[in-house]
This record gives sequence, C-alpha cells and structure tokens, in this order.
Amino acid sequence: MDDRNIFLVGMMGAGKTTVGKALARRLGRQFIDCDREIVERTGVPIATIFEIEGEEGFRRRESQVLAELATRRGTVVATGGGAVLAEENRRSMRASGTVVYLRVSLDHLHERTRRDTARPLLATGDRRATLESLLEKRHPLYQDAADLVVDSGAQSPGTLAQRVIDALNRENASPGEKAP
Repeated sequence: MDDRNIFLVGMMGAGKTTVGKALARRLGRQFIDCDREIVERTGVPIATIFEIEGEEGFRRRESQVLAELATRRGTVVATGGGAVLAEENRRSMRASGTVVYLRVSLDHLHERTRRDTARPLLATGDRRATLESLLEKRHPLYQDAADLVVDSGAQSPGTLAQRVIDALNRENASPGEKAP
C-alpha cells in the first residue's frame, strides 16, 4: 500500500472516526479527525462555530483544514459529514489520497445519532427526516468523491476497518477502476 492519504467520507454517524482510528492502528498511520482538528484550532465546539459563524463559516474552516491535511502523506483522515459539499474539498481529497465512502442505511444512521446532542444539523424536531434529507442531498456527492464504497452496518469497527483494508488492497491491485 502506498503512502497516499486515506480520506473517510460519509454521513454523520457512519463511523468515520471510530473506523478511522482502527484503520490507522492497523496500517501504522497517523489518524486525524477533521472536526476535532477544527475544535482544537478554534478552542470551541463545532456547535459554537455554527452558532456564531453559521454553517457557511464552519464550511470555510473545514475547507481550510482539509486543504492543509491534503498536503500530508500517509494519514487516515475522518472528514466531517458535509465535507463533500464543496467541490474544492472533493478535488483536494481525490488528488492527495484514496477516498472511501462509508455508506450506511438511514435506519442505522438514525439509530446511531438519535441521542447525540452535539450535532448542530440534527437540532431539529424530526431527526430522521433531517437525516433523510441530508442523505438524499449528499449521497451523490459521496459517490462522486469516492474511489471506494464500503457498506457499513452493525459490524464492529475492527471488522469494518479490515473491510476497508481489503477494498484498498483490491483497488491497488487493479488501479483506475472507479467504485460502483
């Protein structure tokens, strides 16, 4: 496996951070969570950034961090769920690494996020409807960005990390083919 970065994309609750940590451990790579990086740099929670700067301000910060992370080598990066909204982000991830879409069903996403109070976009009356709307809008962008698509469900993080490694190994054995 080469030293290109591995970017994990997918909806909030897809397991990007948890799987990313397991993946980085197994590959002996550094793990970086893009959202955590933003929090460390600003010194405030993401919800506070949304409150003060709105989603647009947060997305600008996210793009800056992703552009910087794209200059590194050999890292596993868990992106925020909306990172794919900006074409520049999709372009920089593809140029500097392999993009893996952790695809999860709406039911699993709803179950995983139903008690989460730290996600500003889910601070709505109907979380499931919000997730469904976000997934409908973002799924084509995840597909567009992805070199590989790995379905996630009830597997353990270790099992899913191994499935990502297996997919990466298959991709490296047959370069040039876009994921389905």
